[in-house]
Amino acid sequence: MQRKVLYLKSSLYPISALWLCICFALPFTSVAQTDTAKKLKEVKIKTSPIPKVQSITPMQQISANEFVRYNAFNVADAIRNFAGVIIKDYGGIGGLKTVSVRGLGANHTEVLYDGVQINDAENGQIDLSKINLNNVQEITLYNGQSAIICMPAKSFSAASILSIKTIKPALSADKPYQITAGIKAGSFGLVEPYLQWQQRINNNWSFIINGYTENANGRYKYKNSGNGTDSVRTRNNAGISAQQVDGALYWAKSDSNKVDLHFNYYTSDRGLPGAVILYSAAPSNQRLYNRDFFLQGGYERIWHNGFHLLLHTKLSQNYLRYLDPDFLNAQHLLDQRFTQRELYQSAALAYHVTTNWEVSYGVDFAVNDLNTNLFNFSYPTRITLLNVLASNLTLGEFKFQGSLLNTNITETVRTGRAAPARNNFSPTLMATWLPFADPNFQFRGFYKYIFRNPTFDDLYYGGIGNPNLKPEFTNEYDLGTTYSKALNGFFNYITFTADAYYNHVTNKIVFIPKDAYNGSIQNFGKVDIKGLDLGIKTQAKIATDWKGSLTVNYSYLQALNITDPTSSVYLNQLPYTPKNTVAVNAGIDHGPFGLYYNQVISSSRYYTNNNLPDDLIPAYSISDASLVYHKLLNNKQLRASFEVNNLFDKSYFVVQSYPMPGRSYRISFQITI
Repeated sequence: MQRKVLYLKSSLYPISALWLCICFALPFTSVAQTDTAKKLKEVKIKTSPIPKVQSITPMQQISANEFVRYNAFNVADAIRNFAGVIIKDYGGIGGLKTVSVRGLGANHTEVLYDGVQINDAENGQIDLSKINLNNVQEITLYNGQSAIICMPAKSFSAASILSIKTIKPALSADKPYQITAGIKAGSFGLVEPYLQWQQRINNNWSFIINGYTENANGRYKYKNSGNGTDSVRTRNNAGISAQQVDGALYWAKSDSNKVDLHFNYYTSDRGLPGAVILYSAAPSNQRLYNRDFFLQGGYERIWHNGFHLLLHTKLSQNYLRYLDPDFLNAQHLLDQRFTQRELYQSAALAYHVTTNWEVSYGVDFAVNDLNTNLFNFSYPTRITLLNVLASNLTLGEFKFQGSLLNTNITETVRTGRAAPARNNFSPTLMATWLPFADPNFQFRGFYKYIFRNPTFDDLYYGGIGNPNLKPEFTNEYDLGTTYSKALNGFFNYITFTADAYYNHVTNKIVFIPKDAYNGSIQNFGKVDIKGLDLGIKTQAKIATDWKGSLTVNYSYLQALNITDPTSSVYLNQLPYTPKNTVAVNAGIDHGPFGLYYNQVISSSRYYTNNNLPDDLIPAYSISDASLVYHKLLNNKQLRASFEVNNLFDKSYFVVQSYPMPGRSYRISFQITI
C-alpha cells in the first residue's frame, strides 16, 4: 500500500529575497536606451502561418487557439497527439497524468514553466493534470534540447524538454486592459468558472492575474469484466476540488531589456478510487491533498554588441498529504505528509562572436530538501550545481550545435546514510544540413549523453529506498528529415517530419520484489529503444470562407529489456509501451464555426515485464469531437464550444485496473472585454 505514495510531491527554501531584489532592480540601473527602428504602418495580411518544423532538434508545438481542436482540458490532453509521447493516465478528471517521451519514462522529461523548471526531487514525475490551460499560450516539446543556447543549465539536463509559455499582456494605450471570464461544465459533475485580468499600467509596466476553481464528483460508469461476463459499475471517490491563482508582473524598456515576476498557488483535494480487481468493488476512501506555491523572477538583457544575459530565480514549496482511513494496521489509518522545498538560481550569458557563431555559458544552483512525518526518515537535503558550455555555428548549408554539461550533486541526511556525491559530464552534438538550394528540405541529427539522478523516494523512502543507487544513463541518437512549404493553390501549406531514433539505457532504476510484501529499488537493467516518429500537417482552402486542416502523427516504439540473456524477460517489451500509436486530428472552419475530430489509436501493450497473454492490455481507439463558435460582438469576443470525449463510448484501460471514462460531454462559454 505504501508504494501508492511513491508518486507524491513537493516544497521551499528560505533566503533568495536578495536575489529577487537584485533582479528586480537591474532595469532601473541599466543604461537608458531607445529603440531606433522606424515604426511602419501596420498592414494586415490574411494568411495561415506554417507550423514550425525546420529546427535543429525534433520539436512539436501547440498553441492556445488549437487546444479546443484537441478537446484539451489540461496539458496532458494538449500533448497526447504528439509523436513519441505516451501519457500514463490513471483515469478520471482528477487522475494522475504523466508523460513519457520515446520510451524513457516520466523522469527523463523536464517541464519548464516560462523557462524555469517545475521540479519534483521527491519522485521526479510532474503531474500534468495540475497545469490548467487557461493561462497557457504555447506548449513545445523538444527531443534532446532547445535550439536556443542562452538558457538555464537545467534546460540541457534531460532527454526531452516540455516547455510551457504563459500568456503575456500585449495591450495598447487605446485599450489598456482586457478581462476574460468563462465557465466550463459537463460530465462528472464538472463546474469550472475562471477569470483573467490583463492590465497595461504604462509604457513599461503591465500585469496579468488568473484564477479558477474546479469542482467535480468524478463519478462515471465503466465495464467490469471477469470470468467471461461483463457488469457495469460506477467509479466512485474520483472527485476533485481544486483552486488556483497565478499572476505575473512585467517591466520592459524594450524587447531587449525586460523583467518578469511570477507567482502561482495551487490547492486541491482529490479522491483516489484505487484499482479495480475482478469483481472487487470495495469502496476506496483514500484522499490526496496538494498545496503548492512558487515565486519566480527573471531578467533578460540583449546588448547591441552581441551579449545576451538571462537571469532566473525561484522559491517553491509543495505540500502533499496522503490519507487512507482504512489502512490495515493497528491504527486503521495511514496519514503521510510530505513537504518539499526548493531554492533555485540561474544565470546564462551568450555572445555572438560573429554573425554565424554564438557561444554561451550557464550556471544553475539549487537546494532541495524533503520533510515528512514518516518514522525514522532520512530528511535529505540536496545541493545541485550545473555548469554548461554551448555553441551554435552556421557554415553555409550546415548548422551545428554542441554543449557540455557538468552536474555536481551532494546530499546530506539527518539520519542514516546519504547518497554519495556525483559529478558527471554530459555532451550533446546536433547538426542540420540543407542539401539543396530549396531551404524547405533539411536533414538533421543529434547525439546526447544524459542521465537522470535517483529521486528522494528512490534513495530514502521507507524500507525500499537504496542510497547506493547510481544515476540512470542514456545515450540518445536521432537522424531525421523535415520538409515545409507554403502553397498557393488548393493547399495553403504542407509540412512533413520523419525521425528515426535509438536510445540505450544503462543502470536502469527499477523496483525488485523480494517476496509478496518486501522489495527494494536497484540499478538492474539495460534497455534498447528503437523508434520512428512521422508527422504530416496541412491546411486547404476548400471553398470561399471554408478551410480544412489535417494533422497525422505516427510512432513506432520498440523498447526491449536486454539486461540478462539468461532471464525469461530478456528481449521483452517494457511495460506500458505500445509498439504503434497513431493520432489524427481533422477540422473544418467556416465563418464563426469550427468542427473538429480527434482520434488516438494505441496498439496493445503489457503491464508487466513478463509479456504473458494474461499481462496484455488490449489496444484501443478513442475518438473525440468538438464544435466551436466564436464571434466579435460590440467589440467583445465571444466563444462557445461543445465537446464530446470518447465519442463512441469505448471501454478501455491506459493503466491496468484503472478504467477510463466512457462517453462524456463538456460545454464552455467565454467572453473577452
